[in-house]
Amino acid sequence: MSDNSAFDPSPNDSAIIRLVDVTAKADFENARFKGYWRSVISWFTRSQNDLLPFDEIRRRLPLRGQHDMGMQQILLDKIVGSIGRYQDFDRVFLPRRNNIRGRWESIDKAYLKDIGLPPIEVYKLDAVYFVKDGNHRVSVARQRGQAYIDAYVIEIDVPFPIDENTNVDDLIRESEALQFEEKTRISTLRPGHPVRFTVPGGSCKVLEHIDVHRWYMGEEQKAPVPYAEAVASWYDEVYLPLVQVIERINIMENFPERSEADLYLWIIEHLYYLREEFQADVSLEQAATHFAEEYYSKRPLTWFINFLKRVSHKRQAE
Repeated sequence: MSDNSAFDPSPNDSAIIRLVDVTAKADFENARFKGYWRSVISWFTRSQNDLLPFDEIRRRLPLRGQHDMGMQQILLDKIVGSIGRYQDFDRVFLPRRNNIRGRWESIDKAYLKDIGLPPIEVYKLDAVYFVKDGNHRVSVARQRGQAYIDAYVIEIDVPFPIDENTNVDDLIRESEALQFEEKTRISTLRPGHPVRFTVPGGSCKVLEHIDVHRWYMGEEQKAPVPYAEAVASWYDEVYLPLVQVIERINIMENFPERSEADLYLWIIEHLYYLREEFQADVSLEQAATHFAEEYYSKRPLTWFINFLKRVSHKRQAE
């Protein structure tokens, strides 16, 4: 027997290596299959299935500092996002692309051989985590049924709650609401009816309404108008009267998942459309009633997109 024979794998070792290779390949195929069907189901149910992109969240949120929390065991199902790899995996870290197969299978083989792997690295935002390094380890660990994983944790302070059910729209909406409050101080000036939206973009449009209202006030008064005064006047003379109409004719029961601010914005847009369409002085109550009768039974996203298209086409024709 030569000296090198001690380093040659035995038949049993070779069989184990082949078994590990076959098992890792099958594990990846199984994960990809489950990921495919999860994407189909999420499409039909319109449920959240995307990892949250950390860079987008960092751009949107006013982050307020960070601190090192050291190594901890964290729950895998509290990991909801990633830095750079959010398109490679779905919300539960099932693989979405075949080009990650090699790295994924190598991690799975390490698990099968009981080889220790280094802790992952994550950012913690409120109750959830975003993977800085170790996406494939998270994916394999979840596929293998682990509940916890070792992680080096850096916590970043955020101004509002984030949990495993949060999506990008939630974060954008909360960020916009925070910026709206900081700019207008509306909850202090007029604490009666909170101006809160259920879809992103609403508060930005309302800021435009306030700016236009302020400009008209300045034209009437022939003098600059303080911003706080314009906010209060917009609320008293524009927003609140329409909210009172919404309450009086009980439109909210037709839009149970929406807010008064949503309805204010949509009815104001609808009012403009009706006045342009009929060249008549349509009242707030007429616009609100017509809006409710025409749109409440339709899917909000569909009818709102169609409505905006109609307004856009009319403006282009002019």
